[in-house]
Amino acid sequence: MLSFDPIWLTLELAILTTFVLTLITIPISYWLTFSSFRYRFIIEAILNLPLVLPPTVLGFYLLLVFSPNHWFGGWIEKLFHFRIAFSFFGILIGSILFSLPFMLQALQVGFSSIPKTHINTAKVLGKSKLEILFRVILPNCKPAILAGMILTFAHTIGEFGVVLMIGGSIPGKTKVTSIAILEEVEAMNYHSAHIYASVLIVISMIVLLVLFRYKRSVSMVFAEKD
Repeated sequence: MLSFDPIWLTLELAILTTFVLTLITIPISYWLTFSSFRYRFIIEAILNLPLVLPPTVLGFYLLLVFSPNHWFGGWIEKLFHFRIAFSFFGILIGSILFSLPFMLQALQVGFSSIPKTHINTAKVLGKSKLEILFRVILPNCKPAILAGMILTFAHTIGEFGVVLMIGGSIPGKTKVTSIAILEEVEAMNYHSAHIYASVLIVISMIVLLVLFRYKRSVSMVFAEKD
């Protein structure tokens, strides 16, 4: 019998990943865009490493770190009586790290597109960095933030390698839709695999339609202003 648990688990993972990344990448993108730190390009390269790394490589090293045999994973398990590997929390961490560059890139583009006159004017008026961020930068970066959220959500829905390496395939805990498709194909249950795949296609298409529709609306607004 076809289970819809992988679909709900996939949506939960995508929503939580998008939410967490939205919170943590705003201050990171702000610092990377406006900081004068000489070696920030090194930090930027490290944060964007998942873009070029195979998902299985990232998943493999995260699995080693989260394993009870590793000092970190063992310490977490002894302290909190909780094992990160092969848990939903584990695949959430992996998903956040793997999708981080997508949100980060979108926000950096948005932050760097803000005219410096806006920021300089706010400084002249005595606004603090925090006030500049919340009253000048973020209101002008809504399109970039939304684009980053949509891309992150869409990317997370299709994740496979990282999730499989860290979480395996535990029904109701780590078995997301992409893994369910693989297992159904291996079992030659093509009808079930088709249903799972079709759901992902529909969700992905809806997400992309929202993204491009919003981009078109924003472009029309700016065209009218010009």
